[in-house]
Amino acid sequence: MMIKLVLASAAAMALPAAAHAAVTIGSVTPGTSPYSGPTPTIDFESPAPVSGGLVTTGNLNGVRAQPFGSTGNYWTVGPSDGSPGVMDLSSFGDILNISFLWGSVDSYNFIDFLDGDDNVIATFSGSDIFNPANGDQTNPNLNPVVRFDVTGEHVASLTSLRLRSTSNAFETDNFAINAVPEPATWAMMLLGFGAIGFGMRRRRSDTVRVRFA
Repeated sequence: MMIKLVLASAAAMALPAAAHAAVTIGSVTPGTSPYSGPTPTIDFESPAPVSGGLVTTGNLNGVRAQPFGSTGNYWTVGPSDGSPGVMDLSSFGDILNISFLWGSVDSYNFIDFLDGDDNVIATFSGSDIFNPANGDQTNPNLNPVVRFDVTGEHVASLTSLRLRSTSNAFETDNFAINAVPEPATWAMMLLGFGAIGFGMRRRRSDTVRVRFA
């Protein structure tokens, strides 16, 4: 009976709260060097689920620039490096939010959130992140960590990101994908908490009682 209750609670907790479906800008935090944002899920130091664009490092004058605070490899899209670029998110399941380092934000940078049929759920431009979006390569405000929040049915329907740029370039790094834990994960967590509580009660009951004659 206890296990059934735990599993039921886990399933309920795993379901996103009902809400109007949307993708919104959750936060825009000025960049730092070295990078101090969320721990990346994808940092391009190992094979990443991306197609199009270019995974590279360093700068190429007039074509691309390493995002402020980025080290090692980063992902860039644009006329010279390939545009658009697509990041496949289908392996992550239901997604609550996504953050990443957006380098030298330009007004001609665009990011599309797509569902499984490649329908556009939401689109944002560099001007939505900071204005004026003039591509400054050293201004922390123009090299921010941007978090996008996902709500409602889009939590389950979001399957990919499409980055595009009509001029050089749209540079990114350190994607952090925050997905809804699987019901089995919730169950294990709740069972763990239950075991801890049981152990504490057991220790209290085993406390030595001093009896006076």
